[in-house]
Amino acid sequence: MRIVTVVGARPQFVKAAVVSRLLRARAGITEILVHTGQHYDAEMSELFFSELELPSPEVNLGIGSAAHGAQTGRMLQAVERVLLAEKPDATLVYGDTNSTLAGALAAAKLHIPVAHVEAGMRSFNRRMPEEINRVVTDHVSELLFASTPAAVAHLRNEGIPQEGIHLVGDVMYDAARYYADRAEKKQQALSVLGLQAKQYILATVHRAENTDEGDRLRAIVGGLARLAGLMPVVLPLHPRTAKALQREGLVQGLPAQVKIIPPASYLEMIELEKNACVIATDSGGVQKEAFFYRVPCVTLRDETEWTELVEIGANRVCSPRGSEVIERAVRAAISDGFPAQATGNLYGNGKAAQRIVAILTGRPSGTTETE
Repeated sequence: MRIVTVVGARPQFVKAAVVSRLLRARAGITEILVHTGQHYDAEMSELFFSELELPSPEVNLGIGSAAHGAQTGRMLQAVERVLLAEKPDATLVYGDTNSTLAGALAAAKLHIPVAHVEAGMRSFNRRMPEEINRVVTDHVSELLFASTPAAVAHLRNEGIPQEGIHLVGDVMYDAARYYADRAEKKQQALSVLGLQAKQYILATVHRAENTDEGDRLRAIVGGLARLAGLMPVVLPLHPRTAKALQREGLVQGLPAQVKIIPPASYLEMIELEKNACVIATDSGGVQKEAFFYRVPCVTLRDETEWTELVEIGANRVCSPRGSEVIERAVRAAISDGFPAQATGNLYGNGKAAQRIVAILTGRPSGTTETE
């Protein structure tokens, strides 16, 4: 069996690492890893492959940055060439990026079955490019691997055939369990930054809805500056965010307690997340990782796909419409702490990758319950 896996962004490298390890251990399975080049610099790409022990891509398309239409179009054309050459039995895609959409569309148009990991996630905000990517990918996929019961419900409500839907749990939880010990041994980020455990705020900002709108970005930066009077704020800077901060002239005048650092490696990010007092983020993956490590989280968006975290009190949504609003939300999260009642795990038992590989290679009937 031949499987083409299409990835292009840091969260996808993490998810693919745990699945690829199992795929490549199976006799009779050949995986062709295709990197679109959506994230292409050393910190956003090469270092992740090395740390995650993810095999070097068999194909690197080197697409790079561009407007959504241009980037997706170039990826679609390039992935199609790979699929025509490799003739896989299935194409595996992850998440909700332009790489996800391009891989799914290219395969579907060639009548190659598409398998989508993290299917069924919905923000119900069609202004988000990620939401468009999710919906379209799900509706051209044959195998839909859902992380949560809510995701299964969304797929059913949209008329996706039941036999294609599989509730497997979350591969990011698999990764968190697998790499936690390695991050523990590394333990360098805090000492390099002069930080004490549980005595700093970790923030990440990268979504277009925040970086491309000056008012929202100013509110976020202003909120972080106000919080720096309480404790240090660590801000690993996504390249898109770095450009946006320069565009808006927001770097100058930030207090020294706002520690802007380059994009963190995966193991460094685990260390920073586990030891933070609170996390403020617009990243879906970081919201879940905060839960895995029992750290309270504030989501700097108008909504979140991971509504179960809000329902149990582990996460709160704060629309970035003013610096004072953000400061209050983060201070409240610190005051409340991680909810004692949020025990167990909402995202399976750490065996999502095993289920995905079993279904991909054996194609059992659909199920809506994890083991």
